[in-house]
Amino acid sequence: MDAEVRVQRPNGSRPAGCRSDLQKIYWHLCDTWGIAVQAATALGFVICVVTTLGLLVRWRHVSREPGRRAALLLFLLATAGVFALPFSFVISLSAETCPIRVFLFGMSFAIAFGALVARGLALLDVGLALGWREVGVILALALVQAIIAAEWLLVVLVRDDRPCAFSQPEFAMLQLYVMVLMGAALVVALRFLRAAYVTYSYSHTAKMRRHAKLQAGLLVLTLLLSVCVWVTWITLLTYGNLVTGHRPDWDDPVIGVALAVNGWVLLLGHGFAQVRFLCQREGCAKNPPLDFTGWTSSTTEPAAEPKPGTDNSRFQLDVDERRDQAMELFGIPMKEINAEKNYRIPRPTATNINQPYDHYYEHRA
Repeated sequence: MDAEVRVQRPNGSRPAGCRSDLQKIYWHLCDTWGIAVQAATALGFVICVVTTLGLLVRWRHVSREPGRRAALLLFLLATAGVFALPFSFVISLSAETCPIRVFLFGMSFAIAFGALVARGLALLDVGLALGWREVGVILALALVQAIIAAEWLLVVLVRDDRPCAFSQPEFAMLQLYVMVLMGAALVVALRFLRAAYVTYSYSHTAKMRRHAKLQAGLLVLTLLLSVCVWVTWITLLTYGNLVTGHRPDWDDPVIGVALAVNGWVLLLGHGFAQVRFLCQREGCAKNPPLDFTGWTSSTTEPAAEPKPGTDNSRFQLDVDERRDQAMELFGIPMKEINAEKNYRIPRPTATNINQPYDHYYEHRA
């Protein structure tokens, strides 16, 4: 009975849930780890797609910081690619899955970690990564990994005319540039974390400082967890599985689980956080300033112009009459000024305006 359930093969046995006529390359689809990885990655992929579509819909109505939104869209697309990659490892290595493993693996992580590098530079106010230049930094960093992967595929598949087969250390070495990007992103994030907690500016409010500290902490936490995931799967792939005697049975499961875990780390640590920060900033921008005009005067009726006058007109007239009587008593007649007469005081004028001292020097000579 047991022999009918499991059929032995060089790198493992057919799981009990698989049909007998199912090809060997699909046996992992009905294995326990394969089902768990497929469920976790499918959920993450759907969430990434829904979040991306939501940002695109909001983009039509709100155009605040379009460069930052485009960079976040690239990050979400790269995270969706990370969630889609485990399916190529659940299916055994073949001529169809090999280019996907080699090319899309490095490209997805290069875009994701490149986005983290660009975001850290933008948070540090580096002019190279502000506005739409943040998207340019991401694409430029990802282009290097695309050249590396494409060159490897062309050399192996076209020039050498070999099947797409590689060893575990070779696959790890293909991701060397991605590891450099991850390290650079961690360094930039740590510098921003230090600036958020040490640097103080009177132009920043308490809310802005808390926002910067939270964003720096999430960025550092995301990258630290990613580093732990990468160290774990590379160690197991190149050394651990060989020592424990589980090579090659555990090679694909290790990478598949690592992809699922790292995808959720990127989505929860940076993707959701950036979406929330953007929504908060939009909400603050949409709140209109406070208007106190209705508290003091009516907004429908225009304010009446001030009328000239005194507080007590009778008192003012009495004061004017007493002043006139006092002036007349001292012999100063009080008469009204005639506007037609010229009351300007005459001033002396020079006879020779151009050379006023010529007459003086002539007499002196």
